[in-house]
Amino acid sequence: MLRSKLIVIAVGVAISCSLALGQGKKKSDSKGGDVAKGQEIFQQCGVCHNSDSNEKKMGPGLKGLFQAEKMTNGKKPTEANVRAKIDEGGNGMPSYKDMLSEEEKNDLIAYLKTL
Repeated sequence: MLRSKLIVIAVGVAISCSLALGQGKKKSDSKGGDVAKGQEIFQQCGVCHNSDSNEKKMGPGLKGLFQAEKMTNGKKPTEANVRAKIDEGGNGMPSYKDMLSEEEKNDLIAYLKTL
């Protein structure tokens, strides 16, 4: 029931975010992640994370994530560390290890690199 409500909220956020995020992002990164698909996947993350600023929503803002010195857990924002955070969650963030496929995680990381 809670998951259904979150999905409904995410869809609402997705519609508004898709207009705000704009187009013109590169199609894929060197690892094969699809930026456009990653942007769609991020819409469920956008409920808790800003993509257009560093300001905290429920979770930290993710603009410039891969250019940052460190993530909130103190680790360097490498693909491996970001993937581990997506997989493990923590500090109120759910684990997406079993909710997203490896391809979806590649797409999401490709998108996060464009922020």
